[in-house]
Amino acid sequence: MGEFDLIQRFFQRPAHRSPLGVGDDCALLAPRPGMQLAVSSDMLVQGRHFLPDVAPRLLGHKALAVNLSDLAACGAQPLAFTLALALPHSDEAWCQAFSEGLFALAEAHDCELIGGDTTQGPLTICITVFGEVPSGQAILRSGAQVGDDIWVSGTLGDARLALDALQRQHMLPPPVLAQARQRLEAPTPRVALGQALRGIASSALDVSDGLLGDLNHILHASHVGASIEVATTRPLLAASHHPLLRAMASSRIDACTLAGGDDYELCFTAPHAQRSAVAAASQASATPVTRIGTIEAMPGIRIFGPQGERLQQRWPGFDHFA
Repeated sequence: MGEFDLIQRFFQRPAHRSPLGVGDDCALLAPRPGMQLAVSSDMLVQGRHFLPDVAPRLLGHKALAVNLSDLAACGAQPLAFTLALALPHSDEAWCQAFSEGLFALAEAHDCELIGGDTTQGPLTICITVFGEVPSGQAILRSGAQVGDDIWVSGTLGDARLALDALQRQHMLPPPVLAQARQRLEAPTPRVALGQALRGIASSALDVSDGLLGDLNHILHASHVGASIEVATTRPLLAASHHPLLRAMASSRIDACTLAGGDDYELCFTAPHAQRSAVAAASQASATPVTRIGTIEAMPGIRIFGPQGERLQQRWPGFDHFA
């Protein structure tokens, strides 16, 4: 199957927001009056971002999910995306399953494919997503203020737990691995929560490279520091509540929740006075949130144990070039 036959068969869909859709030299897209475009790109490379045996349908889901997560972090509504795809060879069964996973999530968020490119090469997926947000209402990393609460959505660390098991760094019982692997390979972008937090959150980002590493981006942009309580973060590792893992060491839990990547949850800050509004946003978006710490004036992150003791261990986040 040739390049253009592949595009037409698996990736040609009617476009409603772009006058041209897929197939011209450029896609055309315009936000509604009073709105700004929010744009983000993420690349997934086999062996770096996903394992060779991942199901193509799940890979299609994740490729778009990680981009929608960026829109969620700034409170944007998804509009459209482009897809650049490098394939080792033309594989109809793989493309069918990949496109099904991709478009199932795209349709769930009313986000349409409007262009891209295909070529032959090592399996690489690059998506650029476009969203819109009311002018001046995007949630940025630079708005955190001293005294703000620090929140995270959903659960943390299960993706890291699954990855370590798949890389044979430890063993997990099959039912626990299946539960954790779902979080690794099919993350849920918190789009509804992001939009519900506009006007409430003072800053936000999505957790892709580990909670502490990503939180540091907010702290640097906002020129503040933070304190985190592990008594609030340890329960966020969902797998640790499984009967087969209830005796998991706290150090292992901390490594997953504080430094694990691929969670794609939102970490955000909000003034103490907005706690009831945060709760309402959580309820409206059907997304649980947990308050885990406080923004402080002193630079850096301080981690406190269950008894209030200062923990000195370091948990570095993921760095592609470290």
